[in-house]
Amino acid sequence: MPLARSLSVTSLSGLEEWDEEFELEDAVLFEIAWEVANKVGGIYTVIQTKARLTAEEWGENYFLVGPYVESNVRTQVELIEPTNPVLKRTIDKMNSSGCKFAAQSEEPPHIVAHFHEWLAGLGLVLCRKRQLPVATIFTTHATLLGRYLCAGSVDFYNNLSKFNVDKEAGDRQIYHRYCLERAAAHCAHVFTTVSQITAIEAEHLLKRKPDIVTPNGLNVKKFSAMHEFQNLHAQSKSRIQEFVRGHFYGHLDFNLDKCLFLFIAGRYEFSNKGADIFLEALARLNYLLRVNHSDVTVIAFFIMPARTNNFNVETLKGQAVRKQLWDTAHTVKERFGKKLYESLLVGQLPDVAKMLDKEDFTIMKRAIFATQRQSQPPICTHNMLDDSSDPILNSVRRIGLFNSSADRVKIIFHPEFLSSTSPLLPMDYEEFVRGCHLGVFPSYYEPWGYTPAECTVMGIPSISTNLSGFGCFMEEHIADPSAYGIYILDRRYKGVDESCNQLTSFLFQFCKQSRRQRIIQRNRTERLSDLLDWRYLGRYYIAARHMALAKAFPDTFIYEPHEPSSATGFRYPRPASVPPSPSLSRHSSPHHSEAEEDEDERYDEDLEAEKDRVNIRQPYTATKNKTSANLGADENEDDAVANDKN
Repeated sequence: MPLARSLSVTSLSGLEEWDEEFELEDAVLFEIAWEVANKVGGIYTVIQTKARLTAEEWGENYFLVGPYVESNVRTQVELIEPTNPVLKRTIDKMNSSGCKFAAQSEEPPHIVAHFHEWLAGLGLVLCRKRQLPVATIFTTHATLLGRYLCAGSVDFYNNLSKFNVDKEAGDRQIYHRYCLERAAAHCAHVFTTVSQITAIEAEHLLKRKPDIVTPNGLNVKKFSAMHEFQNLHAQSKSRIQEFVRGHFYGHLDFNLDKCLFLFIAGRYEFSNKGADIFLEALARLNYLLRVNHSDVTVIAFFIMPARTNNFNVETLKGQAVRKQLWDTAHTVKERFGKKLYESLLVGQLPDVAKMLDKEDFTIMKRAIFATQRQSQPPICTHNMLDDSSDPILNSVRRIGLFNSSADRVKIIFHPEFLSSTSPLLPMDYEEFVRGCHLGVFPSYYEPWGYTPAECTVMGIPSISTNLSGFGCFMEEHIADPSAYGIYILDRRYKGVDESCNQLTSFLFQFCKQSRRQRIIQRNRTERLSDLLDWRYLGRYYIAARHMALAKAFPDTFIYEPHEPSSATGFRYPRPASVPPSPSLSRHSSPHHSEAEEDEDERYDEDLEAEKDRVNIRQPYTATKNKTSANLGADENEDDAVANDKN
């Protein structure tokens, strides 16, 4: 179901320079959302990471409007007096009426109000009903009805055009909210969504085609030291390994150096987030690793908050046993070191047989006996309130992955958001992601997908789907995504079983990679971070605001977007060190490390990185009268980006 586009909505080189210069000195931008300084989901990340770039563009004429939550104000908001006298009068007037947030201004001639999601949509509808001189933008990050339909195990994408939207909303008792969302979409001067897949959904469910797609970006952190993110990966991985040592005490019969950490994280939407297909793929992966006698062990983390009453006692005991063993080892080490020191002081070589006495052996034996365990390592780190009906635990029971010694795939369900103050796994989310090897997000309903995007900017490969905004975006802009550690699972044109087999294949091929191959892949993944930087993706929000100003104030502002000359836009080329033909390579990463001496497989990291930097940045520095050429012409050219002058 292709969506006709009047503007290149996801092609980085398709958004051409506008002819009219917009003077923003007499304009004010209000951005309204329920998640301003109020973390609920991904919209909070959108607004928080985009705020600095928007403030640079609008200066003191940029205002964020959200709910006044006292606990959030104390930790996230700096209270200052507004310098704008008009705004100060407005806020004082609203405060005197008992309202602690401002949503309108009175005098500036050109106001842009950008509303996010149906929760803020009422203000947009009232602005248009009262005919206020405000340019309005409405962004839906996920349609309300779409989320409910997908949660109900409906064949959503194949029946988009067939839904009786009013009946479906009424049956789910969300008709009032659906009407508000639909009214906001139709009343807005400019309607936007976050991805092409959501644009198709909105056109059918909200009955309006989006004017422009505004992909979500991130503030990409660049490190001054070369490959610093690799060092951070090693440091965080070692902290996860410490947790694993405690969690699997008494059953630590696998090599941690050959252990891969996989994870899935997000809201606990079992089917929408793809936890169901991930668990099934893990069961099939376990079978493949066992029949192929692989020495690789996979530990899959499920970081999804659910209802719990406390930590699991057995899990806490594991960390206590690990710490006790560590303390015992240090005690014996100090005693050993003292005897060695005294022996060397008198000029004698130590008698190894006398270095450890009976007391040392007694201490060590007690520590070993303390690690004895009759039960299997627990699946869940917490006590679940609804253990018998929990979908993840029920699926684990069905597939039979109980962390037994024979299994090559282990599962750890952490039903709580990660925190550096946790007594169990004291790591924040960013540290944890950096320590993992692969993020797995086989979502069925994912309008954008910040979790794989965060993996990318931290140099961690990830699996996404062609039903997620992130997956579609990367698939469009990268010629060979898997070569850069971005695996795109087909969940739109394949059945569940076929998709599960494809996911299993991705996981099994990843397990077969050598350590050198994973390092090279992480280097490539991290270089894609420029694609997701707000410095680039923020231009779509700029275009939406200019479009809204031109529609609301046609006598003052003019905006005429041009049809892109190339439908395909910019595509990130294959890495130079990977053969372009699939027949020359079994998969997208270099051959096994034993073949390093092969002249045809030499890998020059600095050279490849420099080519990637040129390839990714050239479209953004193109002048007004240039457009990017199609990249599919010649795979053998090193510089795969060309510009054609009009």
